[in-house]
Amino acid sequence: MSGTPAVRTVLGDLDPAELGICDAHDHLFMRSRLLPGQELDDPVAAEAELRAFAALGGQAVVQWTPHGMGRRLPDLVALARATGVHLVAATGLHQAAHYEPERLRDLDLARLFVAELTEGTEHAGPTGPTGPTGPTGPTGRAGLIKVAGGYHGLDRHARWTMTAAAEAHHATGAPIAVHHELGTGALDVLDLLCGSLGVPPHRVILGHLNRFPDLRLQRQAAESGAYIALDGPSRVNHATDHHLFDTLAALIEAGHAEHLLLGGDTTTSAARGNPGMPYLLATLRPRLAREFGPDLPDLVLRANPARALAFA
Repeated sequence: MSGTPAVRTVLGDLDPAELGICDAHDHLFMRSRLLPGQELDDPVAAEAELRAFAALGGQAVVQWTPHGMGRRLPDLVALARATGVHLVAATGLHQAAHYEPERLRDLDLARLFVAELTEGTEHAGPTGPTGPTGPTGPTGRAGLIKVAGGYHGLDRHARWTMTAAAEAHHATGAPIAVHHELGTGALDVLDLLCGSLGVPPHRVILGHLNRFPDLRLQRQAAESGAYIALDGPSRVNHATDHHLFDTLAALIEAGHAEHLLLGGDTTTSAARGNPGMPYLLATLRPRLAREFGPDLPDLVLRANPARALAFA
């Protein structure tokens, strides 16, 4: 990376000011041994989702699907080109239970993460500039590191992956996004990543905290300077929507509006009844404006993601 901040999309590096309205946590493709029969693996359906999001003014989507879980980087490149939506892909690893054990043996995680951030490991088509004001550079690279904690704590696998993520961050400047199981363990994550491992808090995105609606804990996590990704309106089995605005109000009143992100975390297909990516803009955006004023949606959906996702 040069000294100029950039968001790394699958089509190349992008000026953060050009990122636009962003769904900061979602999934277009995903496959897990824990979720048989629930795969997201249909490029036609993914394109329809992106086009519906774009029709409402959406300009960028961050796919948190990490290494080994069916990211389909070549398809992400093709979809970004076809729809004009900026797509950010993830390297990293989820919890160990999502993988066959033999896939994790002998991995040099830090080297893997750095390679996927700087080179890409799946053939994704031609490289080079895509236009004078659009993304430039190689295609098919990841733009953030996704890791995961456990329920109310960090197991050996989580500490291994987070240590590698911190090493890759220090080598590349990439942001680190964290899955918190049912919204728990945020302070343990901050102690490890930002304490022991030296990652600046503003380079960390804490996901799913609204699934554990402890407002005191959420404020304490936000006070660290980390970004708080409130996500999951498509997840009908989680405490998300009915706590979301209380969570937002508490964090905004505590002075943390500039560290809030929103995403859909769509992990099941629209055919199963979830509202999908358009919900973020069709339903939540106007409610944000009514509840918190007309400037809040632009801050949370545009300005904050541009800062959170930019490589340092």
